Amino acid sequence: MNGKVYLVGAGPGDPELLTVKALRLLRTADVVLHDDLVAPEILKLIPHTAQVQNVGKRCGTKTMRQEEINFLLVALAASGQQVVRLKSGDPLIFGRAGEELEALRRSNIAYEIVPGVTSALGAAAAAGIPLTHRQTSSTLVLTAGHRASENTDADWRSFAGPESTLVIYMPGHDYAEMAGRLSTAGFAQETPCAIISRATTPQQQVHRTTISHLHRAPRLATPTLLVVGKVVKFADRSVDQSEANFPGMENAFETVLAQSFPSPGVPNQEEPLP
Repeated sequence: MNGKVYLVGAGPGDPELLTVKALRLLRTADVVLHDDLVAPEILKLIPHTAQVQNVGKRCGTKTMRQEEINFLLVALAASGQQVVRLKSGDPLIFGRAGEELEALRRSNIAYEIVPGVTSALGAAAAAGIPLTHRQTSSTLVLTAGHRASENTDADWRSFAGPESTLVIYMPGHDYAEMAGRLSTAGFAQETPCAIISRATTPQQQVHRTTISHLHRAPRLATPTLLVVGKVVKFADRSVDQSEANFPGMENAFETVLAQSFPSPGVPNQEEPLP
């Protein structure tokens, strides 16, 4: 009898932003294949009875090729395992879920998609930036800083309206090049923008600037997002350039978890799959 694959969003980092359904699936999974950016506090919620493997990619280094991940998902489910494919943020937004869904469908493997809080929404909320605003922004665009290696960078000219907010995932650290792309697309030099690093975690940092000064921005720790648009002027200035204050985040979450869900076992130590 075949098992099932769950494509699960882990949210932007704060374990308290994990959905109740995602938590239930993590605590009952036979196998968890996770991305590199999933927060360690979330991985600790996986019981020791599950097999856990990091199949992620970070800074251009791949733990496993996408074709190998697709094969592993199909093989594990075909052997009767309940498999959680755990992705940072939301699985359907820059999470390569489309490629994995195609592989599962070709092999007639049952699957379910469990949405998560995508990084753009988590980062904006943590920085106090409203991504839309009745007076300044009626359009929200989510895009990636760079596309797959065989493709050219996206053309952003259609996104450069005066009432648009552009959120760039994986913007990289070449802010001079990024400023040039935004200027070429038609964004005004005085357009506000914000770099948000490690959003919703205790290490969160926010740097606000404008496109004209973006090239001077500091190199903040990855993962980062870049928010571009007039809405950035509404950001909470108290979080600029300093690490966020989330005292006792992990301990508080574990206390609530213990009160709400029976523990299935000791937190898992990651082990490679055979």
